[in-house]
Amino acid sequence: MAAMSWPTQDELDKIRGIVSEMAGKGTEDVRVVVSPYRICPLGAHIDHQGGIVSAMTINKGILLGFVPSGNTQRVIENEYLGLRNGILDQSAILLSSHGCLTYMNCKDHETEPQKGYKILLAFSGLRQALTSNPGYNSRVAECQEAAKILLHASGNGELEPFLCNVEPESYEAHKVKLEPNLARRAEHYFSENMRVSKGLEAWASGELRQFGQLMSASGLSSIKNYECGCEPLIQLYEVLLRAPGVFGARFSGAGFRGCCVALVDTDCVAEAAKFVREEYPKLQPVLASQLNPDTAVLICEAGDCARVI
Repeated sequence: MAAMSWPTQDELDKIRGIVSEMAGKGTEDVRVVVSPYRICPLGAHIDHQGGIVSAMTINKGILLGFVPSGNTQRVIENEYLGLRNGILDQSAILLSSHGCLTYMNCKDHETEPQKGYKILLAFSGLRQALTSNPGYNSRVAECQEAAKILLHASGNGELEPFLCNVEPESYEAHKVKLEPNLARRAEHYFSENMRVSKGLEAWASGELRQFGQLMSASGLSSIKNYECGCEPLIQLYEVLLRAPGVFGARFSGAGFRGCCVALVDTDCVAEAAKFVREEYPKLQPVLASQLNPDTAVLICEAGDCARVI
């Protein structure tokens, strides 16, 4: 630890000063956390409905300053920013372990680490806050509307309208009652839950190719059923699927901007990164020109959870 040059004391003091002023608290009340970025290989867009997901952190991240006050992140995102997300981000950041894939039940808040692997991140050049895009919250509302219809149809209308409260058998029996738009959202939820369960079995058995196929199927369902993403992201996803040594790929994050993630054979990871750097700019030259060539494609390992420093 003595050899670390980042963060410096000046950087820590600067963060504490800014947060102290924003919160109206003394600098002694401010905590600084080394927060890794998280990825979600399987379990896309279903944490807000109490689904099961898999996640890991990577060895890249940022410094965050905060004043402890209970469930801080959920308060900031759900109440202050108005983003109706679930527990995936903060749970993955706080509970992940180095080299592990974490299984997370967002209904019961249970987690379990699984054996991990390396990953590749590729950035699209799209930059937009989720709070400025109505797509995220509208998808949440559509999922809840689908849950409400299915619960009433199955005689469980008193339960909260989340798809995790709908039994798979009830979904199969009553999904014909859903209008096409809501049917696609429900189909994504139930098929994604199934992919997570199958993915955990594949990962535990060392079947990375099978895990990757499920990951790519998740990406396709995000496009076809959850209907998120846009042309640059979809093109980047398709480039990753063609890259050498890639087991599977999908959007990373909510799918309305940002990057894609891929699981790659270690022996081919440098070649895969080179392929993406060469092919994506052919499809999106303007967006690609805005990216830093050194960070447009990152080769990462599964990292550890957040730490207060």
